[in-house]
Amino acid sequence: MIAPGCRPLQVKFILPALKEASDPYWRPIKYSLFPPLGLATLAAYLSTADHAVIVDEHVQPLTIDDSPELVVIQVYITNAYRAYRIADQYRSQGAFVCLGGLHVTSLPGEAAKHADAIFLGPGEQTFPSFLHDFRAGKPERVYTSAAGRSLERVPPIRRDLIRRASYLVPNSIVVTRGCPQHCDFCYKDAFFQGGRGFYTQRVEDALAEIERLPGRHLYFLDDHLLGDRRFAEELFTGMMGMKRLFQGAATVDSILRGDLIERAAEAGLRSLFVGFETLTPENLKRSNKRQNLGRDYKAVADRLHSLGIMINGSFVFGMDDDGEDVFKRTVDWAMVHGITTATFHIQTPYPGTKLHAHMVRQGRMLTRDWSLYDTRHVVYRPAQLSPEVLKAGYDWAYREFYRWASIARASLHHGTLKHQAKHFFYASGWKKFEPAWDLLIRTRQLARVTPLLEGVLSRITRGGAEQRIEVHGEGLTTISPGTTV
Repeated sequence: MIAPGCRPLQVKFILPALKEASDPYWRPIKYSLFPPLGLATLAAYLSTADHAVIVDEHVQPLTIDDSPELVVIQVYITNAYRAYRIADQYRSQGAFVCLGGLHVTSLPGEAAKHADAIFLGPGEQTFPSFLHDFRAGKPERVYTSAAGRSLERVPPIRRDLIRRASYLVPNSIVVTRGCPQHCDFCYKDAFFQGGRGFYTQRVEDALAEIERLPGRHLYFLDDHLLGDRRFAEELFTGMMGMKRLFQGAATVDSILRGDLIERAAEAGLRSLFVGFETLTPENLKRSNKRQNLGRDYKAVADRLHSLGIMINGSFVFGMDDDGEDVFKRTVDWAMVHGITTATFHIQTPYPGTKLHAHMVRQGRMLTRDWSLYDTRHVVYRPAQLSPEVLKAGYDWAYREFYRWASIARASLHHGTLKHQAKHFFYASGWKKFEPAWDLLIRTRQLARVTPLLEGVLSRITRGGAEQRIEVHGEGLTTISPGTTV
């Protein structure tokens, strides 16, 4: 079905579920954290006369007995089969179906069999071009993002299409695209090939989007919030006085370099995802994760702790220099250094990455069942471990790190009772109360948790007065009152 001329369109945007609810690893809160901002961004390019809906299958049931003219589906590797089934059904009903996302860009030939049009790379270029062609009755089969990528003049995200009450963090935001690094295991280089691999919004546009969001809490979903120093400095300066509490992600080297992390803390940064990935330098070299080479991980943890920033550490098991001791070494290090929460992964060679190409050349890939490419299953043959040992070690690491005794032990790394309590309640709340999260999700009461989250993220105070961080220059910081580091 192709809409003629300028007649208003009926458009349905769909994010298929990543995992079925019957899966033993289903964690309702994990899939109810963030709304699908990518689809809401594309929806902003529609005309005001068009009618659009967004269905996130993680938080609401999908019905396919309707008749939209245009269906746009976002495809990740683990939801690919589900996405293809939905696409095939809608095409059989006469809808024009578009597929885009990481998996489509990695395997366009596979995706094209289930779509009338596919989008390769970021959508800010491709989707407006497609809409122009679609309205003219002459859509192409493939739209590829290339040179000239920019986030200038991107219309405001259609947050009115997001069911805020269904998410723990409806105030999620993305102000950059891509990452300046080139890790061999990451999708980034494949997704952004043909054009810029890292670029930012205008600072004033980012601040305007923040102003649109109610409440105090924000979560920056950017791959590397500190990736462009000038942009980040101006962003944090603009956020001063907003009284926001926010979370984000950054690299090891950016945390140690200069005073940018102090500026972020002053603007309200309270929790940071950090890709430590491995404690073995040879693994870093093999994976081209040069930004971590020669860096003092302890200094990273100490610096963040001194600023009151909780750490979500990311660690990967199964790299070529990992032996059977990797699991205990990693968990022990994380607990000894007070890592608040840990995200463990089994190394997963995604199609389109350099790691995958390397594994294919060596004949080490074991399966092309994309539903298993979730970093929880072993889909390749490890160099020093059997697949069974790798899987068992991964499962053990999660159990061990999130035991009550382990959470308590890691919390004791902090020097004050308030910091210890903050660590303990945040870590245990994230991992130890699945039935409670499930009840809150099913009764649509997640919004009631936001004040509690903001309370946990709030800066620890002394004597009833909030500590104030003053940046005096390159790397010299005063935490008032009384302590210079």
